[in-house]
Amino acid sequence: MTVLFAKTALLPDGWRDDVLLTVDDASGNLTSVEADVDPASAPAVAAERLDGPVLPGMPNLHSHAFQRAMAGLAEAAERDPGSFWNWRQVMYRFAGALGPADLEAIAAQLQIEMLKAGYTAVAEFHYLHNAPDGRPYADPAALSHAVVAAARRTGIGLTMLPVLYQTGGFGGAAPNEGQRRFVLTVERFLSLVAGLAEETAGDGQFRVGVAPHSLRAVPPEALAEMLAGLGAIDPTAPVHIHVAEQVREVEDCLAWSGARPVEWLLDHAPVDRHWCLVHATHLSEREMHRLAGSGAVAGLCPTTEANLGDGLFPLEAFQASGGTWGIGSDSHVSISPIEELRWLEYGRRLSTLRRNVAAVPGQSTGAALWSRALEGGAAASGRRLGALRPGHRADLLVLDGDHPLLYGRSGDRLVDALVFAGNVPLIRHVLVGGRWRVRNGRHDDEAEVASAYRAVLDRLL
Repeated sequence: MTVLFAKTALLPDGWRDDVLLTVDDASGNLTSVEADVDPASAPAVAAERLDGPVLPGMPNLHSHAFQRAMAGLAEAAERDPGSFWNWRQVMYRFAGALGPADLEAIAAQLQIEMLKAGYTAVAEFHYLHNAPDGRPYADPAALSHAVVAAARRTGIGLTMLPVLYQTGGFGGAAPNEGQRRFVLTVERFLSLVAGLAEETAGDGQFRVGVAPHSLRAVPPEALAEMLAGLGAIDPTAPVHIHVAEQVREVEDCLAWSGARPVEWLLDHAPVDRHWCLVHATHLSEREMHRLAGSGAVAGLCPTTEANLGDGLFPLEAFQASGGTWGIGSDSHVSISPIEELRWLEYGRRLSTLRRNVAAVPGQSTGAALWSRALEGGAAASGRRLGALRPGHRADLLVLDGDHPLLYGRSGDRLVDALVFAGNVPLIRHVLVGGRWRVRNGRHDDEAEVASAYRAVLDRLL
């Protein structure tokens, strides 16, 4: 049993002082959380004292780990400099060169960066399955195991989401050469998912779900077959899907089906609170209300969506409709939950010409952003995360309350300063599943992991 004492911490009912947190070391879960504890009492005196304000750790709901190594490599103007689709070709070329050891090295480096930035869990939308020539590995989960191995080393919580990918476009277009590493039959895909679920069963660090890549990559019959098979493996598993990210995707879906992507999905799939619709950038008003009412999470990735020129999500209207959302770092041009939240708010400020778009009565803008991202990220992860309460994972951040940007702030003003007052590191320590993974801004394995990462880049670049 580990016992921690925080002078101030953000609990589900708001900021509380003199908080005693008890962790079950075997499970990594909180067993009790008590506020207003006498600092001179025996339990408080015996506890480890935390040297700064405490926040729940942030779940990252959307990641393509290998793309961290190509961040910044697709910024040159080529034949079609303004196109997401041109960026995708660069990504395909990069993905085609990676083996399992390469992926493990990149994923470990990325995960350490995430932990140091305040992400304590990540949902990995994993679509690399086959060898570079498209042939299956002897172990069909070889590349999935690489990501799991990286998480075991770094300690980050992981929701593993193998991707089903079959076609190159709406209506069953054949996959192109760049997509051959992604393609699996439904039968082989479900076997991979079942194996990962069995491998990680009972380990609170992990959860396994599925990710039908998109409507353009998964035909209706394959989607239905996959969902039916998932019911036999884990009917409560998270289901993530890319949808309505680009205007062209919406236009192509209309041409194929006569419906917009989110509209088609809500009409033809059992979308509920176990689902995460990643991006959902281009919504009609009716789609927006229906998505909010479904209970599904909107997976927002503002820095990637900005980098790719996707567009802006209708945040304030979605919130007003009762919608749930979380944040992800997606292509990893940024590994900062702060920057994702800031871009989310600032994008809406620029488009609406007003301030404090995400604020709600009784809660400031930064605090509202942080709390809503915790809620949506936890739901999309399919794990008990995002809150300092008994039964949840002991995932927390200790802030540097002495830093000039945070000094003298308390309560919601701490979170406002964290989100809006700068880009310097403001996180001292990171606890994940009851274990310290970052101390004084450093991870124990970061030097060795960085060395392995550089060796991969030496070969690739």
